[in-house]
This record gives sequence, structure tokens and C-alpha cells, in this order.
Amino acid sequence: MNNFNLRPLIIADYDAVYALWQQTEGMGLNDSDTREAIAAFLERNPGLSAVACDTNNQIVGAILCGHDGRRGYLHHLAVARTHRKQGIGRTLVDSCLEKLAALKIKKCNLFLFANNTEGRTFWLHQDWSAREDIVLVQKELKPDKSAPCGCSC
Repeated sequence: MNNFNLRPLIIADYDAVYALWQQTEGMGLNDSDTREAIAAFLERNPGLSAVACDTNNQIVGAILCGHDGRRGYLHHLAVARTHRKQGIGRTLVDSCLEKLAALKIKKCNLFLFANNTEGRTFWLHQDWSAREDIVLVQKELKPDKSAPCGCSC
């Protein structure tokens, strides 16, 4: 019997989830993790992200899940240290993968910091494969300062 239940992550969960992320070793947070950015992510990917709540309805796990129509992506899996080794992380991941499969998404990717050995161990233990043949290349986009809202619209 599980001592937790899953439900969709909603923006009202942001403060509790962000606090959990801050307490999670190996987690990288930046300006892509503001309330506004997470609200936009959840709106773009409705019902895919999830939280795990304990018997007191406190959030003890969270995961962001999305897709681009072709590949799924998992971000920021976190489980409170006091609740690890109970299957929460695996259950959160499995829930996301089932939802992505129902949308006909055939592969799912995630990003780990190279020095996140605990995270790497978790994912490899879940039968994920490390791709040593791929290099992540990234470019930071600057907002259009001439737009009235300061965004790039």
C-alpha cells in the first residue's frame, strides 16, 4: 500500500514545489522556473505534470512533463529526502510516461547535470539509457526590448 497519492500539478502548488526543488541536490533552478514560466509550461502541457502527496496532503514529490509533439521531456523530478525509497519517483515517472504514450509520443528525454551522480544512478536503475553520442547545444534568447511587454512576441 502506498502512503502517497498522485494528482496533476497545478500552479497553486508552485510555492511548495519550488521549495522542494530548492532542497533537492543536483537540481538547477533559474529564470525558467519562475511562477510565470511554470504556469506557461503547465498551460502548454495540460495534465501531464504531477505531484505526490503524503497522507497529510503535503507535497512530497513533483515532476514536470511536457512534449513538443514528437518527443517527451521530463524536468525537475524531486522527492523529499524523508520520503525516498518508497517508489514515489518511479510512480511519478511512470505516470508521465503513460500520459505521453497515450498522446502517441514514442520517446522521452531528460537532462541531468554531469555531476549529478545520484540522479544518474536513479535514471539508469529505471532502465533509461545515457546517450554519450549527443552533445547539448544551447542559445539564450534575449527578449525584444522594443515590444511593449518586453517579451519576444
